[in-house]
Amino acid sequence: MAKPPLSMEPTGWFQVAWCSEIAVGAVRKMKYFGREMVAWRSTSGRVAVFDAYCEHLGAHLGYGGHVAGENLVCPFHGWEWNGEGRNVCIPHERHPNKGRRIRSYPVVERNEAVWIWYDIEGRSPYFDVPDLFEAFGDGKTAADYYPPVPVATLYRPGLELHPQYVMENGVDFAHFEFVHKTPFVPEFTRHDFSGPVSYVDFTIAFDAGVTADQVDSGVESINAGLGCSITKSWGMVDNRTMPAVTPVDEHTSDVRFTVWIGRKPGDDGPEITRYGKTMAAFVIEQFEADIHIWAHQRYSDPPALSQKEYQGFTALREWARQFYSGGGPARTDPHRLYSGAVDPARLADGGP
Repeated sequence: MAKPPLSMEPTGWFQVAWCSEIAVGAVRKMKYFGREMVAWRSTSGRVAVFDAYCEHLGAHLGYGGHVAGENLVCPFHGWEWNGEGRNVCIPHERHPNKGRRIRSYPVVERNEAVWIWYDIEGRSPYFDVPDLFEAFGDGKTAADYYPPVPVATLYRPGLELHPQYVMENGVDFAHFEFVHKTPFVPEFTRHDFSGPVSYVDFTIAFDAGVTADQVDSGVESINAGLGCSITKSWGMVDNRTMPAVTPVDEHTSDVRFTVWIGRKPGDDGPEITRYGKTMAAFVIEQFEADIHIWAHQRYSDPPALSQKEYQGFTALREWARQFYSGGGPARTDPHRLYSGAVDPARLADGGP
């Protein structure tokens, strides 16, 4: 991937693990946003995510650090740090060091995943991770779906791609025909980029022979910043998905994908069934086709957009600017974004 003119440190919520990967008492090493980190779960079940190094003499807490009750204990000298990264105990001393604190990150466990809030300027979260079921307002709950983790998931670490590619994919109606082999180009029914959480809905079908005027199925998607997205499919196999792309360093990201398949009547067991696995595999296969493109893509700025692509792409890229410190790359002249000779200002008026 050619390095994009986009920071790999956008503001937002980013998945760093599935909840089941961090058991009570576990300390998990990880690296995101160019920083060594540790995630750990206290005795009461609370997950915390820190920068990895002890503020005493710099020991890496992921190599021998252990959980004691609600604290993480450094393996070097036994200093204890609470879930906010504050020192609460120094062996053989009467008082902790109140002046030093390990950088900690706001954590939310939702949709089977552990999310951290990252903001290069240290601001607190100003939008939430959407709930995969409550957000769509249709009364469905997790009990209506097979448990997705670990079978109905995909994990691809260290890929050379940027989180914004996934969001742009959502307004790229033309790729469905060529990447996903749909019988017609989707029709977008909603583009709402008015806040940090955006909404993109469209009609689509995968069955050969279906025409656009016959379609009775589609997808609703909710995007909370650049790192967190959830989708709901309707009129086809009942599924909900959660793609998540988290920057590792200036060149690579980890990609996670979680798929919920609606239960068949009578299937209420604790495990995903063969049917659920088969349907999830189909959905994951479609997502993998996108990954193959993203992992070798160049960020085109300005892009050579067709007339029909102009509105969706320009709206999304303008929306995405809010998540970068300083507003991201300089705005490009909108007249350069369209590959034809028509003034883009005329497109809003329905001009040719």
